[in-house]
Amino acid sequence: MSHTLTLVRAYLAAYAARDLATIEPMLADDITLRDWKIRVIGKAAALAETRKNFESVDSLAIDVLTTCERPGGAAAELRIVVDQRDTIHVVDMFYVDDQGRISAIRAYIGRGDD
Repeated sequence: MSHTLTLVRAYLAAYAARDLATIEPMLADDITLRDWKIRVIGKAAALAETRKNFESVDSLAIDVLTTCERPGGAAAELRIVVDQRDTIHVVDMFYVDDQGRISAIRAYIGRGDD
């Protein structure tokens, strides 16, 4: 498995575990997070948003349905179960900088049907 896909899978595992200490060194200082609700720039803001997400739930389960690597990053199709009852489908686009850190994550909400 490539460094990029290893990084993406490690990030998603740390996210599911709600482990900010593991996530922090994976992020570039100038990271941009963007989804259907928010857009934040910078590591401190990204970690604060992530912490807020973690504090708003009791549990997260992330099932990686598929990944696709491309130059400078990767995409992951995910099924996320929140608090063992709410399921959302998401595609995350990960961008990786020259130092091998995540420089951007763009999340797109999807549908659960095939």
